[in-house]
Amino acid sequence: MHEQINFAIEILGTISFSMSGSFAAMQKRLDPFGVLIIAFVTSVGGGTVRDLLLDVPVFWMHDLLMCGVILITSIFSMVFKSIEKNFKVTLFIFDSFGLGLFTLIGVQKGLDAGIHPLICIGLGTITGCFGGIIRDILLNRIPLIFRKEIYASACIIGGATFLLLTTFTNLSYTVIQIFTILLIVSIRTLAVKYHWQMPKFYGYENNSEM
Repeated sequence: MHEQINFAIEILGTISFSMSGSFAAMQKRLDPFGVLIIAFVTSVGGGTVRDLLLDVPVFWMHDLLMCGVILITSIFSMVFKSIEKNFKVTLFIFDSFGLGLFTLIGVQKGLDAGIHPLICIGLGTITGCFGGIIRDILLNRIPLIFRKEIYASACIIGGATFLLLTTFTNLSYTVIQIFTILLIVSIRTLAVKYHWQMPKFYGYENNSEM
């Protein structure tokens, strides 16, 4: 049962980040091949770094299903763009859900490998954030994780909450998984809505980029 749920979470995370990457690429008016490449690196970037750190086979190199999901999602995104014009909102929604889903996957992969729980939180953050970092670098943008928005902090809080709930409560594992994902999405949403920011150690500079 747990394996089926984890598989569903991984598929949903791949779809979310693939959509996020596709819409980010279309914002920059890339051609279809460019959209596919950005969608791919957004979806697999964090997981690739995680697997390399864990010294295990890189997941997508042995699973054509994930590559197929990314391809189909990218094509759907390019078709859907003719209906959905508000790229910014759509990008934010899928990026937030991808962040929550992939953070959970990273934490669980670390626990399965017998890594210390604190390091597992780091692995979850890497899994959730690094695909977006690569995406933004390729699109010539400052990655969100390095800017004022609450991004990596949401992963850390979500990962820590997941570990605390699984250790000190008797809640269903599935309930804890869903709660963790929604918590990360909620933190991201509230942070953007109410302009929550990390402390800054420099003067204000006007930056019109999202």
